[in-house]
Amino acid sequence: MKLAVISCIHGNIFALDAVLADIEEQQAEQIFCVGDLVGYGPYPNEVVERIRSLQIPTCAGCWDEDIVEGLNACECSYPSVLAESRGKQAHEWTDQEITPENRQFLAELPHILRQDNLAFVHGSPHSPHEYLLPNMDAFVASERVLATGADVLFCGHTHVPYVRTLEGGELRVRVTQNGNGESQTFTTPLKRIINVGSVGEPRHGRTNATYVIYNTETEQVTLREVTYDYHQTCEAIVARGLPKIFAWRLARGLEYAERADDPTHVCER
Repeated sequence: MKLAVISCIHGNIFALDAVLADIEEQQAEQIFCVGDLVGYGPYPNEVVERIRSLQIPTCAGCWDEDIVEGLNACECSYPSVLAESRGKQAHEWTDQEITPENRQFLAELPHILRQDNLAFVHGSPHSPHEYLLPNMDAFVASERVLATGADVLFCGHTHVPYVRTLEGGELRVRVTQNGNGESQTFTTPLKRIINVGSVGEPRHGRTNATYVIYNTETEQVTLREVTYDYHQTCEAIVARGLPKIFAWRLARGLEYAERADDPTHVCER
């Protein structure tokens, strides 16, 4: 089966529709979404309604969770005070715009989806706010995949696509309690983490929307980039009163106008 996996749409209906058209051309048989339907972008209701109408299996993203539970439900840090101010403004705007029906849909999204030997999460199996970065310690990365019981873990959240193969082999864990240590050894098969990037707010240095095509038979991963008229989204961001910097960075494929001191700014939960 050929699967399409999308993430981080962030209220960008023009990017979503362009990606859906490309998915149809690629003849994917099923679509999965790993969250963040809303946030930053000017069309949160339109995006949620498109996902709902197509009955795309979707797991909850950090923005989806925050709109339901309240701003920064997990107390994640921002890379700067300025970024925090913009984030709060975007949250308040989205919170006012989202319809009760779409809010309820977001509230019912699961945090993890599974199919055969595949698992789908937004950030990580532990939290939609945790970043699985490509240079994460291999032992920790392997644990995140093992926690799902799957061989392949699809995620998003970073907005930058990558494929990481974690070689299988022997793992040894030593637990020490009351001065006594006990070691356990177990063998793990090869595991993979596939970050599908972002449909609606790419941060890989280009304006193209990104997603992944995965062939379950051959295990081939294809990172797709799709062009769309991002100017329409930029104009709507400004017209609807969202921070203008969101349009600036969308037009450049960047995350922030300023560089973060700590680019991970991971969840402390």
